[in-house]
Amino acid sequence: MEQVDLNKCFASGELTVRPDWVDYNGHMNVGYYVVAFDKATDALLDRLGLGASYRHECDASVFVLEAHVTYDREVGLGDRLLFSTQILDHDAKRMHVFHRMYHADQHYLAATNELMIMHIDLKTRRSAPFPEAAMERLQDLKRDHDALPRPDAAGRTIAIRRS
Repeated sequence: MEQVDLNKCFASGELTVRPDWVDYNGHMNVGYYVVAFDKATDALLDRLGLGASYRHECDASVFVLEAHVTYDREVGLGDRLLFSTQILDHDAKRMHVFHRMYHADQHYLAATNELMIMHIDLKTRRSAPFPEAAMERLQDLKRDHDALPRPDAAGRTIAIRRS
């Protein structure tokens, strides 16, 4: 199991599993993991200056191009969750992000979410370079995260393993 210094990751939020997020199996429904990770993405975007206010002021935003979720351990009603985010890579228009969801009280890894995100000019609906200020913040975070190991789950593909 990978050892990650969470103090070097970006602390991207905390939330509690709501009653309407729990399914008939008695745990958080798979769709709500994505909702919860989206909140962590919002926290990252706010940190980078690319959040909701940026969208309205600059008529630009980011779109998720690809997402992968792992469900490592169940969480249930009322469980407190903590999120950490690691920048794996970026270029002028894209960022490769890795979120981890932890059970806040029992400290286990509950799930991961890997994203490829693209900056978009909403007037043209086409990709566009990140603004300079956001790029500087992104580079600073990436520099902090360079010392972290690459997550074991990053870049995984779905397949049935045969022996």
